[in-house]
Order: sequence, then C-alpha cells, then structure tokens
Amino acid sequence: MAKFDKIAVLEKIGTTGMVPVFYHKDVEVAKKVVKACYDGGVRAFEFTNRGDFAHEVFAELVKYAARECPELAMGVGSIVDPATAALYIQLGACFVVGPLFNPEIAKVCNRRMIPYTPGCGTVTEVGAAQEVGCDLCKLFPGDVFGPNFVKGLMAPMGWSKLMVTGGVEPTKENLTSWVKAGVFCVGMGSKLFPKDKVAAEDWAYVIARCEEALTYIQEARK
Repeated sequence: MAKFDKIAVLEKIGTTGMVPVFYHKDVEVAKKVVKACYDGGVRAFEFTNRGDFAHEVFAELVKYAARECPELAMGVGSIVDPATAALYIQLGACFVVGPLFNPEIAKVCNRRMIPYTPGCGTVTEVGAAQEVGCDLCKLFPGDVFGPNFVKGLMAPMGWSKLMVTGGVEPTKENLTSWVKAGVFCVGMGSKLFPKDKVAAEDWAYVIARCEEALTYIQEARK
C-alpha cells in the first residue's frame, strides 16, 4: 500500500518541482542514488521499470526508503499497461508514470488514490488524460516539443499541471526556461547522475546537483 496518497504526493512533487528518474539493476547502487537525491532535497523519486526483475529491486528500494528517507514518495516509471501498474502498486508505489497514455492504467490508480502521470504529446491527449482523472500529465519527450509548447497549451488550459521529461538539464538556463513556460515540475535522469559519477560512487556530486537544480527551480518561480 502506498505510503502517501495522491494529495500528499502531488504536494511533494509540486513543492520541490523536480522528480529524479533512475534505473539500476543493482539494488545497493540504487539505494545510494535514492539516498543522495533525498539528502539533496528531493521528495519524490521515480524508479524506471526497465530491466528484468526491476520490480524486485523496487520492492527493496521502497523498504529502504521507508527507513532511511521517511518523507520520500517512491514512484515507478515506464509503465504502459494496467497489470504492471497493479504489480508496482502492490509493492508500495506512491505514483505511476508512463511514456504514453493508457486510460486503463488510470482506472487502477484512481481506485487506490494514486497519481497516474501519462506521457502526452498533444493538447488533445492532455485533455483526454485529464478527463479520466490524471491531475499531472507528462510532456514527453520534452526536448522535442520545447518550452513554447507548454506556453501554448497553458494559454487556453491554464488549470493544467505538466511534468516535462526528456532532455531536461540541471542548468539555470534550461530549468528557468521550463519553469517560466509554466510547468508544474520536471523529470530528470542521467544529467543528474552521470554514469561515471555513479560508477565512482561520487554521491557528493549527486547531492550537489540536486541541491543546485532545486535552487534554480525555486529562483525561477519567484
């Protein structure tokens, strides 16, 4: 069962404005990345459903986060079907993210008061997702559309909450452009934790990048 409900999760995501996106087959490495992000101020973390037995790694991460990162909402990404969503919800996922929009996933998540953030590529898709209860929609891939797409959508649909993922960078210029365009939050992967830094277990680097990115987001919101 999810540790935090929909309202609490959306508040965590909205307050910080950033959700790290990460996958690693080694649960011990994944734990250290999660802890570094938490120490850097992150309060919502998306573990990507990519490799074989990814759900087993996630199950251990949820237990670890409950002990070491008590205010962290652990979610799962790359979900494209309701059965997989249900599996991760059973393992404690507080939110579900996907690269595409599948209304059947919304039904599974809504029943358990868990946010479902589907990947959308058109204004119509965002509208359809909102109709079935998706409070937060993901613009993906973000670098293909750019901040102007967000501005254009928000003009007639100002109530929309958008997460942009894909090509987001932890730089002042990049983050400011997305925030000023009107996004609710950003999702960020390898730019926060480059492979060489993870391999070297340079967790101080990850902490610093998270702190820096969160600062840029807060400054851009003023």
